[in-house]
Parts: sequence; structure tokens; C-alpha cells
Amino acid sequence: MSDTINKQVVLAARPHGAPKDTDFEVKEGPIGDPGDGEVLVRTIYFSLDPYMRGRMNDGPSYAAPVPIGGVMEAGSVGEVVASNADGYKVGDYVTGRGGWQQYAVMKAAEIRKVDPGLAPISTSLGVLGMPGHTAYSGLLTIGDPKPGETVVVSAASGAVGGIVGQIAKIKGARAVGVAGVQEKCDYVTGELGFDACVTHHSDTLAADLKAACPKGIDVYFENVGGKVFEAVLQNVNPFCRIPVCGAISMYNATSLPDGPNKLPMLTGLSIGMRLRMQGFIVTDYQDQFDDFQRDVSGWICDGSLKYKEDIVEGIENSVGAFQGLLEGKNFGKLVMHVGDDNSK
Repeated sequence: MSDTINKQVVLAARPHGAPKDTDFEVKEGPIGDPGDGEVLVRTIYFSLDPYMRGRMNDGPSYAAPVPIGGVMEAGSVGEVVASNADGYKVGDYVTGRGGWQQYAVMKAAEIRKVDPGLAPISTSLGVLGMPGHTAYSGLLTIGDPKPGETVVVSAASGAVGGIVGQIAKIKGARAVGVAGVQEKCDYVTGELGFDACVTHHSDTLAADLKAACPKGIDVYFENVGGKVFEAVLQNVNPFCRIPVCGAISMYNATSLPDGPNKLPMLTGLSIGMRLRMQGFIVTDYQDQFDDFQRDVSGWICDGSLKYKEDIVEGIENSVGAFQGLLEGKNFGKLVMHVGDDNSK
């Protein structure tokens, strides 16, 4: 192994509002040695995802925050360069929680092998990884779309939203997206095969959704929150199912939005329309992972499901890429490329 240092991005301060450059530090650390049952992995790609904004806060959550001075948390895929674990050898490609760094020591129990012969290894962080699993299990388990129903998904050109809409189509439903700029909307309908897509920049979003969903909304896959959710609620059908995956529009908020208080409206609507709204985390459905891998890889192979990756080069550019992610500047699954990919 020619490298002697491990370049890392650590959390230098807890952001207040949108993360700033000074909230992070790019530093050099030692390359660790794997202990019993561990492997040393040379990172090739790591994932950038909206949930990471929450890991920067120090407060109650479903997962522990990144400590000040700690390496930023992330899923990664790379090559085993040293192994003290049965079943893993040098040269294997594996995915796990390696973080924003060039090398990571990981427990064998917390990684899985990736077969580069099936798909590019970067897909283990996207369509065949956590985002794809999120879309698959959240939509099919909570959303439960039926043939002929209308499924709406926000952030429709993103890593999760684009897969949600395509699975809805595969299941016989009508897929309508909400996205940002017109280029993203055109991609969602032209490339991914959605039936319609509206931009959330429109001043008439609720009316646009009504026109795109003439029979109302039966399933809404929530990734954004804010004004998009408000517009959707004006168009839901009785018994609409709402898997709540994220609310990226509010991740950088430092306080609650100004009034009026719309909670009574939501409460009344949920009763009158008998809405089912359920938040979830992908690990709730770990028992569905094998089914997800089988089905989604099959749909990719037969051409019924497509994906898009937004790959940024160089670990030193990860902070800027993450800031852009929270502003909707990425186009597809955002992945950092930080090491030579010899799997191709």
C-alpha cells in the first residue's frame, strides 16, 4: 500500500442553519490497522445524503450525532487492502459505513461484499443501496400502490424519488413527480417515464398538482415538506397513504415557520380524509433487503428502472457538494469519488 496518510473530513462545529465551510475541517490522520474480525478498506466512493444534516445536530434522534472532531458519517464502497476477518480477502470490494475519508477500518459484521460484475460498485450507495432500499420498502410497505392509483413523489429527480416513481409505474400506478428546475422535470418524464412532473418553484403549485392529478392523489411519498406538502394536502383522496421519508426543505431551519398554525388543518384533514401518514427509517425494513436487491437489480437488467448518478471528484470538494445537496443543486444520486476505481 503506497499511501501513508488518511485524508478525512471531520465536523469542526455544529452548524446553525445552513452548514458553513468553517463547520468542517479537512485533515490528515493515520491509516488504521484492522483488529480481529476487521478489515481495512480503501475508499473509492462515499455517499452524500440529506439525513447527514441531522447527524450534525446534538439532540435527540434515532441515531447518535457525529461528535465534534469526528469523521463525518457516510456509507462508502471500496477495496479491502488488509484483512483480519474470515471471509474477506485483499482485493474484495465491500460497502459499509466508512465515512468521509480515504481509508476506514470496519468490522466484518457491518459490511457486505459488492460484486462489480453485476453493476458499477457506486450503485451500492444509490439505486442498489440505502436510497434504493428506502424507496422500495417505503413505497411498497407504507404506500402500497394499487394499479390505476396516482402516486406523487417530491424530490422526484433525486436518489430516492426517482426510484419511487419508477416502482409505482412498474406496479401499475400513475406516477407524478414534484421537482425543482424544468430540466429536472423534463428528465423525470422523458427519461424515467413519469406521467407528469410539476416544479415546486411555481406560484400555482397546488393548481398545477390538481391538473397533473385529475383523479386526486392516492399515495404521496414525502421527501421535502413545507409548501410542497401543503399543496399535496389540497389534492389528496380519502385513505391516501403518506410514507414520510424526509423533509429537506426544513433541515437548515433554525426555528419553526411563521404562522398561522396549520396543525389543526392537518389534524382535521387526516380525520375527514382518513389519511395514513407514517414516518420511517430504512433500517426498519432490513428484513426486506434481499427482496429489494433481487427485484431492483432485475428491473435494472430488463430496462424498466433507470438511475442517474451525480459524481463529484475529490474529497476536498465534499463540503461544497453537501452544501449544494441541501440546496437541490445535485442532479441524481450524489456520490463522492475519492480513490481509484479498478473494478471497471
